[in-house]
Amino acid sequence: MKEESKKKLVMVFGTFDYLHAGHENLFKQAKELGTEVIAIIARDKTVRTIKGADPDHDEKTRLENLKATSWTEKAILGDAKDKMKAIKIYRPDIIALGYDQFAFTYKINKLLLDLNLNAKIIRLKPYRPDMYKSSIIKNSLSEKKDFEVIKEATV
Repeated sequence: MKEESKKKLVMVFGTFDYLHAGHENLFKQAKELGTEVIAIIARDKTVRTIKGADPDHDEKTRLENLKATSWTEKAILGDAKDKMKAIKIYRPDIIALGYDQFAFTYKINKLLLDLNLNAKIIRLKPYRPDMYKSSIIKNSLSEKKDFEVIKEATV
């Protein structure tokens, strides 16, 4: 088998609460790194632990929303107990991390050594992070709702 025809699996992780152009760009960058991209969706409990709040969309909705795009070949929920289980099972060639992704990433290098897995860890570039970031979108929606409540109260 020729080296260039060998499948190259790229793994990405995220909450993917509000799908936006920044996520689309993340998947575009990931696809440039390999032949197949698998997305691991953070469980609701994990999101709560990392971000200190629940996502606006539950894990099953976030999974289905991502599956409805053409951005990834496969999307699965992460394991509730073992954050690194997907790496152990799928053994990706590349782990592509978002520019702002730091939770649990400090454990990846040791895991790769323990698994004798020669995967590259690549930090992806941000795409307009001043605009396309779920927390900004969430805050913007919250402010809009607050404004609408104020507007209704004054009518």
